[in-house]
Amino acid sequence: MNTAPTATEYIQHHLTHLTVGEGFWSLHLDTLIISWVTGVLFLGVFYWVARKATVGVPTRLQNFVEMMLEFATKQVHDTYHGKSKLIAPLALTIFIWVFLMNAMDLLPVDLLPMIVSWFGVSYLRVVPTADPNLTLGLSLSVFFLIIVYNISSKGVLGLTREMLTKPLGGWFFPINLFLRVIEELAKPLSLGMRLFGNMYAGELIFILIALLPWWAQWPFGASWAIFHILIITIQAFVFMMLTIVYLSIAESNH
Repeated sequence: MNTAPTATEYIQHHLTHLTVGEGFWSLHLDTLIISWVTGVLFLGVFYWVARKATVGVPTRLQNFVEMMLEFATKQVHDTYHGKSKLIAPLALTIFIWVFLMNAMDLLPVDLLPMIVSWFGVSYLRVVPTADPNLTLGLSLSVFFLIIVYNISSKGVLGLTREMLTKPLGGWFFPINLFLRVIEELAKPLSLGMRLFGNMYAGELIFILIALLPWWAQWPFGASWAIFHILIITIQAFVFMMLTIVYLSIAESNH
């Protein structure tokens, strides 16, 4: 029988991923597809603007791209004290990509799930950053870069010496090593879980608003969406800034 879902069933349905596989080897296809679409959209638009850029009167889109480039470059210049040329493009990519994935939360809750249901797809979560697999994947990528920058700037022996002798001196090398391991592991964990927690909470609030009567959805939904624009921007900015700070620390010798 076709009956209207209860509030609990409605929430569970919207929080269920489009999944292929089972157990550890399962993949969240909605997270992968939407993150790739937003990433390709970002790269495609920025590449097209770069190819069409003019010295004369720029278009509004070119102005926007240049503003974003200057914004990311300024943050790197003020925070990063190393010599790598990768940091500015990395910061720009992180900010724009994370912002676009976060912004998927501003779409009406039932819009994309309803569209894909016409093609026989039962589940679809549209906010990739509300999936801890993606946020922790991003943070682990940053963690890998931290290791690479540590080794490239200090060498294997220099990094080992630092881990064993700082901050309490060589006699306390077990404590130093324990503190360093905790410090390094906390970076990707806090980086990924902070983004996930904020976006999951925002997604859940939009779902709860969708359960309200139709006459209450628009005022509450519009108010939360306006406030949520600030949240998705701040979360993208924080992820970018912490990445810059962590990589700057990795190249520091003090």
